Amino acid sequence: MSQLVCVARIGAPHGVRGAVKLWTFTEDPFAVRSYGLLSSKDGKRQFEVATARAAKDHLVATFKGVTTRDEAERLNGIELYVAREKLPATDEGEYYHTDLIGLAAVTTAGDALGRVLAIHNFGAGDIIEIAPPQGTTMLLPFTDAVVPEVDLTGGRVVIALPEEIEAEETEEDSSPSRPGLVRNLRTGGRDP
Repeated sequence: MSQLVCVARIGAPHGVRGAVKLWTFTEDPFAVRSYGLLSSKDGKRQFEVATARAAKDHLVATFKGVTTRDEAERLNGIELYVAREKLPATDEGEYYHTDLIGLAAVTTAGDALGRVLAIHNFGAGDIIEIAPPQGTTMLLPFTDAVVPEVDLTGGRVVIALPEEIEAEETEEDSSPSRPGLVRNLRTGGRDP
């Protein structure tokens, strides 16, 4: 079975003719129209976007076969998935979140830090969340300076810990701080 990637989530109904708010997790919000059939996570339901238009921070979309507000209301909260291979290739230095989650995180010296738990963006840029074997997770800027190497084939990311984190760990022997953010990723999926 191919890996599925969540590309959108259906929200509340919009109007009375079956339209819904559609929250997309793709670089281009309208890409959901080009993937063909979208499926629920369990694969039991399939959806085809009939129309989509931009709204404030989401799309307003209709699906083939959904024509009433009641039908649209029953779709609220359903996440929509596509097979990983349907997503376009990434450019140099771009990564799908789904490809990074689960990778081993190591320091520039090769010491194990943990695993990539998620990629977040709270509005100021992407951050990488690393789950160490013990203790609290680390949130680090996903920048070339902090993440100088992403080795998808080798299954790892190399982390150059910022000086303030190294100094903090040395001085207090505590979990790292949560510094600011930078560098864009191509999403094509959302955090689990």
